[in-house]
Amino acid sequence: MSTGEATGNADVVLRFPAVATKTVAFDRVELNLILNLYGRHVAEGEWRDYALDFGRETAVFAVFRRSAEQPLYRIVKNPALARKQGLYCVVAQGGLIMKRGNELAQVLKVLVKRPKLLDPVS
Repeated sequence: MSTGEATGNADVVLRFPAVATKTVAFDRVELNLILNLYGRHVAEGEWRDYALDFGRETAVFAVFRRSAEQPLYRIVKNPALARKQGLYCVVAQGGLIMKRGNELAQVLKVLVKRPKLLDPVS
């Protein structure tokens, strides 16, 4: 006899232990690097908005020129690829992977603008 049959209640709810689903997220150091780069591009007027997405397999920091558009760049953290292709990657708007690696600072260098030389005025 089950508990529901003994008491006459047929609507007994059995609770199962909660399954811990771990989400992938950026830690404080990673977010500091990303937000420093983001702030520089915002100050230059190139980037205007961002979005964060934390899932079971990946964490994504998406950068937008305007909030109604597709993201210009996505900075993706995927721990499953850490030993194969690299933990981090930067993906351009069309899906082109610009750079991969295990060090976030090195991967973000692809988004840093290089200084331009000016012609001397004579």
